[in-house]
Order: sequence, then C-alpha cells, then structure tokens
Amino acid sequence: MTADPVKHGSAASGLQPRAPVRHRGRWDAAAAAVMSTGALTVTWNLSRDVPGTMNVNFADQHQFEFFLAHGLAVVRDGQHPLHTTAMNFPDGVNAMANTSVLGLSLLLSPLTMTLGTHTTFLVLLVLAFAVTGATWYALLSRLVVASPAAALVGAAWCAFAPAMVSHGNAHPNIVGQFLVPLIVWQVLRAANRRRPWRDGTILAVLVIWQSFINEEILLFTALALGLFTGLAAVMRPDLRASARPLLAALTVTGLIAGTALAYPLWWQFAGPQAYHGLGEHIPTYGNDLGSLFTYSTQSLASAALPEQLATPAPAPNETEETTYFGLPLTLLLLGLVWRMRRERTVLVLAAVAGLFLVLSFGIEVSWWGRPLLAGPWRAVAGLPILDSVVPARLALVTVAVVGVLLALGAERAASAGLPRRSAVALLAAYAVALLPAVPTPLETLRRHPAPAVLSSGVLDAYVGAGHGIMFVPPARYAVPEPMGWLAEGGLRYRMAGGYFLGPGGVGGRGIPAAPARFFDTWLYEVRRTGRVPPITAEQRAQAVADLRRWRVDALVLGPTKRPGRLRAAVTRLLGVTPQYTGGTSWVWDVRLLVWGRAGDAAPVLPGKVP
Repeated sequence: MTADPVKHGSAASGLQPRAPVRHRGRWDAAAAAVMSTGALTVTWNLSRDVPGTMNVNFADQHQFEFFLAHGLAVVRDGQHPLHTTAMNFPDGVNAMANTSVLGLSLLLSPLTMTLGTHTTFLVLLVLAFAVTGATWYALLSRLVVASPAAALVGAAWCAFAPAMVSHGNAHPNIVGQFLVPLIVWQVLRAANRRRPWRDGTILAVLVIWQSFINEEILLFTALALGLFTGLAAVMRPDLRASARPLLAALTVTGLIAGTALAYPLWWQFAGPQAYHGLGEHIPTYGNDLGSLFTYSTQSLASAALPEQLATPAPAPNETEETTYFGLPLTLLLLGLVWRMRRERTVLVLAAVAGLFLVLSFGIEVSWWGRPLLAGPWRAVAGLPILDSVVPARLALVTVAVVGVLLALGAERAASAGLPRRSAVALLAAYAVALLPAVPTPLETLRRHPAPAVLSSGVLDAYVGAGHGIMFVPPARYAVPEPMGWLAEGGLRYRMAGGYFLGPGGVGGRGIPAAPARFFDTWLYEVRRTGRVPPITAEQRAQAVADLRRWRVDALVLGPTKRPGRLRAAVTRLLGVTPQYTGGTSWVWDVRLLVWGRAGDAAPVLPGKVP
C-alpha cells in the first residue's frame, strides 16, 4: 500500500511520507505483536491471579469494576445508562459526570456477563494499551513517515510512555486513547478534501464515542488540534486553502455530535447529582519540573538503579507520573527539533508540546517540590470546563507529540543517508534515551474476597423493594472494596455510600463521596482508631435517622480493618444482634429498628460463629 499524501490528508499537515513501503503487511504484523506483547507485559502481574489480585490503585479499580457492572445492567436489565442507584442509594450517581466508560462497558457487557468484572477489567486494560499503540502506528506509518520502523518507535512511545503506564494504575479510560489518532487522521483528511458530509459524519462518530470513554482526553485533543492547525496556518501560508473544507466538515461534526450529545451533556451538567467543577485542590495537581530529568517508578531505570539515584521528582500521586522523560530523552528531543528546525511543521509540533507541558505544571512551577514561580494554569483554572481538568494530564498531549517527533527524527535521519558512524550514533542515542524508560509490570495487591451473602440470594429475605443495604463501614475512597463486591455480584443490591464524584463541595463543586452524616462518620472513626466511644440514646436516634434516610434494611460487615471492633460497636449502638454468614462476614437485620417492622422471618444463615 502506497502512502498517498492527498488521500490521507498529509498535505494539510505538512507531514508527507516520501516513498512506498515494501512488506507493509509484515511490518503491520510486527507492530501488532509489539503492542500486544507490551500490553501483556505491563499487565502481567494482574493476569497471574485475576480473582486474587488488583492494582495498587485499588480504589479506582473497584470503581471501574462497578461501572463495568453498570454497563452490563444497562444492557441486561434496561437500567438508565446515565444514572445508577446501585451506589449512593437512594440519591444515586450521575454516571455521565463520572468515569462510567459507557463507550466501552456496553461493548464489553457480554464478557462481563460470562467472565465477571475482574476479568473484564483486565481485558479492558490490555486492549487499551495494545489498540492505542496499534492506532498510533497506523497514523504514523500511513500519514507521517515512510519508515515503518520509525513509526513503530513513535507508536510504542505513545502507548507505553511513563505517563501511559502510570495511568495503567486503574485508569483504562485514559490509557485507552485509541480514538485519538483516528480523530487526528480524520481532521487532516477533512482539511484536504471537499467531502464535508462524509468527513464530518465520520469525525462526529469518533467524537461521540470518545465522549463516552473520556471527555478530558477529547478536550485535550480538540485544544491541541485547534492550536496545531492555527499555528500551521500562520507559519505555512500554503496550507490556508485547507481552512474552508476543514471548517465545512467541522460544522457537520458539530451539528451531528451536538445533537447526539445534547441530552447526555445536559444530564451531566444539570441532571440529578450534577456538580460544577472539582475541588479547589485539583489545580495543585501539576507536574514538577524535575520530572523531566528523572524516571518514573514503573521503569527499567528505577528498577535497576540504586534507590538514591532512581528516586523520581514528586508527582501528584502514583497515577499521575506524566512527564518522567529522563535527561537523555529530553536532550534527544531538543536535538531532533534543532536538526529539523527548517521544517515549519516540526516547529509547530514543538510549540504545541511545549505549551501543554508548561500548562501541565499547574498553578505554580516547582522544582523537586519547591515552588519557583506562578504557573500559567492559574489564569484559567477557574473557568468552566477547565475547572474539572487535572493539569498534570495536559502533558499527555506533550507525550503524544514526542512520539510523533521521535518518528520524524528517525525517518528524516534514515532518508538523509547518514554515514555509517553517524547512523550508529543516532541509534545509540535513541537506545540511551528510550531503554531506561521501558516499563516494568504494574504492581499489585491482594484482593479481599467478596462476602458470599452478596451472591447467594440470602439477603433477598432482608431487603425489601425500594430499599437497600449498607456496608460497615460504607464504601468511600478509603474503603472502596464494597463497590467491587457489589459489582462482582452483578449489582444485585443497592448500597448507601460509595466512591464517586457528586455534589457537596463549596460552590457546588464535586467531591468524591456523599456528604457525611453521623453514622458513617462514626463508623469510619471506629475503623480508624479501634476505639468505641460512649454510646448515648441521642446517638442511636441519629444512627436510625441516617439509616432511614438511606432506606437501609440490612447492614453487611465484610473483610475490613478491625472487623471485631466494628461488629461490637454496631451491635452496641443499634442494639441489634448480627447473624454470622461465614468467614468474617456478618449481617444485621435492622428493619424492626428502622421501620418498626420485622418483615418476613430472616433465614437461618450457615456457618459456625468464630
């Protein structure tokens, strides 16, 4: 297959492959093998014991497994796709305003139904890495460079850069950027053809699909493309003729995507449990300037070097190690841009990468945690939509552009016919720059098994129609296991509490939990300290009022920290004796206490009380 600049829209971008490629099929197969091998390697620790292990970012994995189960409930039971009451009952959760990944969970629902949420999450993460790498390879090899080897280098970076592996810690919605290269490709095609309805419709489908995977990535892609095309038009007058067909196609895209997304977006920003912006601490989640010169924790360099040499610069958290390029790669990129400085498109790419990198520092630029000066993100952090952006993630655009520059640098050097010594030096420079950043398998933790009572049907005798259960303590970020347990049981019951984004912050901002009440606060304190405070009649009344507010019929204690203390505390506070359900699990029937009725006789639960 030849690389046709007109057909693929490369004339609009200034990225023009120079010659047909022999053995295209073999290179495509090699690229697929590299991406698949890389994805399986990174997720190896998770795949060794799927039911018994989970990501170190276990809170987010439990949340994603919950939303995978929600996708199955939408397909199987006809549940509302944009809202669920299986968590934060009875108010529920605005799924459109959370990372519900409906664009993936609905497609994977047959797998979830047959193999369960644990396996589906692993498959999703593997596919996110592999398919993202494959689509970047397709874009680079068909549109940007003539050398498949150069395209493979750039695509492998785009899929397995430290930022991507860091988000492999239970963020498949961010790792799964497989639509981004297709969106870029379609925009460049639209700029070079006069088929606005066809090109605009295809682009609209991609935009709609990406909206139901991750809106933040879609926003970054739109901003980066807008900046790229604007700068390219300024620096390349010969490209200005592409403006009219591109605007025509984008108009069609806006009409179709705007119509299709109008109701979901209304639900997200004005529907039940909507919120407006994230917490005021989010703009502080910026990248540290020192991270450009150190390596991430999930890299060969960090694994091989002594601890005092491998310590990376500070990051917002373990899933936001976005800009850990290392000094050799940083120097290589500067050298490549300098070498290709006469190509205006390369300068535009470098400008886009640099701007998003600077913005990713957040509201202040820091060096190894020490503030240096105010960051430009401070000026826009409070604007609508942008107030929900994690600034460190803006560097994901930089990461993608780095992949393009790596491919261009390798291809330009190869086509220049470098002397053997220079070619070897360049190859060595790429190896020194990239090999230390090769990822190591993601770290894992042991998973607590779900209480059998959630899937055995025993709780059916306790929980009436329109009522739910509450775990002891209720699920939230620090205690996320109940979400995974509920998902594992197919969302058979609805639970109070949860780890999600909902209203409750200052000025209508989102917080990662329901507003606290007496009973859940009391339970968390007992779990944290192991101390049971003096119990009064007023406290019991408050607890009962909270249970009535949450419409709870039964409390469930599963594997958790200080289970004995929690069981004794709840029994003393409520005056209700729990029934043992096996393992470390207990159930309190609180219908008589909360509603003044006992309901049907509770079943005799099996198991010998320890």
